[in-house]
Amino acid sequence: MEPINSPETADIQPLSPSAPVPPALRDGESYHVFISYSSTDYQWTHCLIDQLEACGLQVCYHDRDFLPGRTVLENMSDCIQESQKVLLVLSPEFVRSRWCLLEANMSLFRDCLERKPIVPVLLEPGVSVPLHLCHLTYLEASDPDFKNKLLKVLCTPNQQLQGSTVLPFHPPSIYNGKSLQPLDAVNEDSLSKWDCGQFSDMEVPDQLRLIIEDQEKYRTAICLWMNDDEKYIVREMKKAIGQANIILSEEKVLMGRRSNSKISLVYVSLERCKHKFSETFSDQVCAEDLFRRALLYFSSGYACCLAQRHFPFPQPSSSGHLEGGVCFCQYVSQQLSVDQWE
Repeated sequence: MEPINSPETADIQPLSPSAPVPPALRDGESYHVFISYSSTDYQWTHCLIDQLEACGLQVCYHDRDFLPGRTVLENMSDCIQESQKVLLVLSPEFVRSRWCLLEANMSLFRDCLERKPIVPVLLEPGVSVPLHLCHLTYLEASDPDFKNKLLKVLCTPNQQLQGSTVLPFHPPSIYNGKSLQPLDAVNEDSLSKWDCGQFSDMEVPDQLRLIIEDQEKYRTAICLWMNDDEKYIVREMKKAIGQANIILSEEKVLMGRRSNSKISLVYVSLERCKHKFSETFSDQVCAEDLFRRALLYFSSGYACCLAQRHFPFPQPSSSGHLEGGVCFCQYVSQQLSVDQWE
């Protein structure tokens, strides 16, 4: 695909001449929509803004409407409060930078988002949709009718969007099995093939701050991955991540070794799988020990498969404990059918 700021993709198809009428602004509202985007997507976004404003929509965006002397988050919070809807222009750079800022400070303006419909716009295929947007239906910029679909949503009064998939914040069960932004080693550029990457343990990374309540659990887990300066073999790397997952699974997070410099992260609850182990093995001590061993040897591979949305075997015929996907005990069962405990 051409870069999103190329002349070809910057040219946006005109809106339909029979465009809908923007809804009236109510008390406390100054804008129909607040648009958040990365500066690298400036050209595409401002072409869109010009068209929306030509249709009578009042658009709020940071380059023009943020007030000097206030922090970015203060400005964002105020602009969201004063807007009917929130539009996020999702590109790789937005997910890497600007969304991390939103996610890390979600508590600051979650009250705003809970009352505002969110409209995610996917600028190009393959963008990793952030965890808290996975339950939403996003619009694709490559859709030939994208602009008219967008205008229809923006011109629909909020009360008429209730029950649609353009909805605010949802409970964590919505996100079960979803991929988070991976962790990159701080020494990635200088890393040799068989060295273990070094990952910062100074603080919980942005993508985990809303999930992991106990920061010490993260620090303990990440140090297990980095507890040896010798040259790990791949099996030992996976086992180290398995030890970390024994801790992190309590926080509904699993790591997976994507490479020696990158760790996949997924948000997934294993409670029902753990209960299945207890039902299968009558001896409670034995069941807990086997579940820990399963985490030790298989959780890294499972996390990678979840993150990549691909498993090296057909979808099991029986339903598991992860809606629409392969649960952990199904994965372990499949692995044991061709492998064994190490």
